[in-house]
Amino acid sequence: MRRIMVGVKRVVDYNVRIRVKPDNSGVVTEGVKMSINPFDEIALEEALRIKEKGLADEVLAVSIGPADTQQQLRTALAMGADRAILVQTDALVEPLSVAKIFRKLIDKEQPFLVLLGKQAIDDDNGQTAQMLSALWDRPQATSCSKVELADGKVTVNREVDAGIEVLEVDLPAVLSVDLRLNEPRYVKLPDIMKAKKKPLDTMALGDFGVSDAPAFKSVKVEPPPQRQKGIMVKDVAELVDVLKKKGLV
Repeated sequence: MRRIMVGVKRVVDYNVRIRVKPDNSGVVTEGVKMSINPFDEIALEEALRIKEKGLADEVLAVSIGPADTQQQLRTALAMGADRAILVQTDALVEPLSVAKIFRKLIDKEQPFLVLLGKQAIDDDNGQTAQMLSALWDRPQATSCSKVELADGKVTVNREVDAGIEVLEVDLPAVLSVDLRLNEPRYVKLPDIMKAKKKPLDTMALGDFGVSDAPAFKSVKVEPPPQRQKGIMVKDVAELVDVLKKKGLV
């Protein structure tokens, strides 16, 4: 079966204003709206479009997180994914551990393409796709803004400083996607109802032999400093004078 595996991460919704915990140990997530990481949602949309073109038979959504992550996977199923797998853990799993888990799932599911968001909006690491490619020993392309499959290869466009970079890699491969790739579809109520009947399997982190012990420790989380109130100046001369007093020129 021609299968595409898509990584789906549960993050604080991008419309929510982030608040730091009083003890500076992290950000507040209790009682906060959670959603699919926007980059991962774009990756899922691209997988669904590839399937709709007849180039894939199944789209598998995979997530790693607490039991509540089933909500985001049900959203992925409502969008059109055929199956979902939740690797359940309450620990904060770092990119290398995520890549190791995905690598073992690849052995089981045998996808010809793995699609991931280029980064998650909570930690902005942007490392999982590259690590997975190395562990799998398969080609990769990152930050893709266009994806085309043909003849056992995938051609992608990447936006770089000099313009558009075009890469062609052999399948199977790992791709991470950028915001400009597509616009994810709107989930309709009938699709949400159908998603409740689609298979969602739960596995334990221990099944993969991956440690949940973090390699890095966050010492402190602080909100950005508040911006100083601006002032109005009458002309350029006054602006230059103010900048000189602040030592900026």
